[in-house]
Amino acid sequence: MGTQNAPLRLTDYRDLAAGHVTRPVWDFVDGGSGDERTLAANTAAYDHRRLRPRILTDVDKIDTRTALFGTPLATPIGLAPVAYHRLLHPEGEVATVRGAGAAGALTVVGIFASRTLEDIAQAAGGPLWLQLYWLRQRAVLEQLIDRAEAAGYEAFVVTLDAKRIGQRLRDMRNGFTLPEGVAAVNVDPAVMAEAHQAADGDSAIAAHAETSFDRALTWDDLAWLRGRTSKPILLKGVLTAEDARLAAEHGVDGIVVSNHGGRQLDNAVPTIDALEECVQAVAGTMPVLIDGGIRRGTDVFTALALGASAVLIGRPFLWGLAADGADGVADVLRLAAAELEHTMTLMGTPTLADIDRTAVRP
Repeated sequence: MGTQNAPLRLTDYRDLAAGHVTRPVWDFVDGGSGDERTLAANTAAYDHRRLRPRILTDVDKIDTRTALFGTPLATPIGLAPVAYHRLLHPEGEVATVRGAGAAGALTVVGIFASRTLEDIAQAAGGPLWLQLYWLRQRAVLEQLIDRAEAAGYEAFVVTLDAKRIGQRLRDMRNGFTLPEGVAAVNVDPAVMAEAHQAADGDSAIAAHAETSFDRALTWDDLAWLRGRTSKPILLKGVLTAEDARLAAEHGVDGIVVSNHGGRQLDNAVPTIDALEECVQAVAGTMPVLIDGGIRRGTDVFTALALGASAVLIGRPFLWGLAADGADGVADVLRLAAAELEHTMTLMGTPTLADIDRTAVRP
C-alpha cells in the first residue's frame, strides 16, 4: 500500500482487516460475549488512567529488551493465543509466527491452531509457547505436550476461564461454524467434529466446548500437568488476588491476567483493573502477563507500570494478519513497539526497569 495510506495506529489495521473476511468470520474475531460490556470495558479502562512523565532523565537510548524464563525478547509485546488463523489468511499461523519473528516477539500458539505445531515451529523466528484448553481427553493433551516439546516450544499456557463458551451472540445469530479447509489440525478430528456442524441459532464452537472441555477440573488436577512436563506452566484467565495466590501455592510458573478478550463472562472486571491485585498477590515470585484491550503503546506502558512482566495482544495482530499476512503482523508489532519507545522517551524511562507504579496516576 502507498505511504499515504499506510497504517499509523493499530486500530487503522482494524478498518483494513474488515474488508478481507466474511461477515461471520469478522463477527467471530471482533465480537465478545453477552452485551459485550467486558469487550468495551477492556479498552475503556486504559482511558481512565493518566501518565506522570518525569523530566531531565537521559533518554538518548531506549531499550525495550526483556526476558521470560531465561529467553531473551526484543520487546515485551507478544501475541496472545487465538484459534484458527487460517480464517484470516491462507498461511494461517505460519504467517503469524513469521511476522512475530521479524519483530523478535513471543507467540503463544493456540491449541486449536489451523497449522501443525511442527510447521509453525519450522517457520518461527522467535520463541513459541503452546496454549492448552483442559480437554476431557487427557491422552490428547499428552500427545500435544510431547509434540510441542519435541518441536521446541518453551512453555505451556493453560486457559482456565472457558469451562463453557461465553454467550457470543454474534456467533449464535450467524450459526457460526468452521468453513471447509479450516480445522484444528493438531487435535484428533473425532474430538473436533462438532466444531464443523452448523446449527441455526447456535455456534458450533460452543457446541464443541460443551462436550470437550473438562468442567470438573480443580486446582488438584494441576499436579497431573506438572508431572507431564518440566517446561514452565502459566495459568491464563486469572482475574483475582485469590486465584493468583492459589496459582503460586500450586507451583505454577506464571499467570496471565485475562478475561478472554471479553469473550467469556460478560461484565467481568477489565484486565488492567485486575492487574495490580494479582501482581501484589504473587509478590514477585513469578511473571505476570496481561492481555485484553491493549490498542496503543501507552496501554503497554501502563500495564508495565502496574506490574506486568509483558503484554499479549490479540485482535490487533489478527487485523494485521487479515490485511497483509506476515507483513501485517510484523507491522502491527512494529507500530506497537514504536509507540512504546515513544512513550518511554517522553516519560523519562530509558529501560523497562525504569518503569514503575509512580508513572501512573492512581
